[in-house]
Amino acid sequence: MSGLTNLMMERAGVVSEAVPDQAVKPWYVYLVRAANGSLYCGISDDPQRRFLVHQKGQGARYFKTSPAQALVYVEQWPDKGEALRQERLVKRLRKSAKEALVASFSNP
Repeated sequence: MSGLTNLMMERAGVVSEAVPDQAVKPWYVYLVRAANGSLYCGISDDPQRRFLVHQKGQGARYFKTSPAQALVYVEQWPDKGEALRQERLVKRLRKSAKEALVASFSNP
């Protein structure tokens, strides 16, 4: 529901039993290792499901030329906006820094 709708219902004394906003659902930044050794960065509300889609060569053109091999890093964020911000930061990292993230995830 929009903020205006909530405000109108609140003022009218209507109690909403709607599904909670999408902001409550966590989102994830993930890295997938491709067959050529490169790392693909993306976001999803279900990284395991998204990885399975990537393995089929779908969901990103990136995997048309080099199939997805492994989900190697996953990081949880409170909402989609935060995950998008973090994805932009991760995408700007050098490959060595991304590999360090993978190593820290694999060997806690």
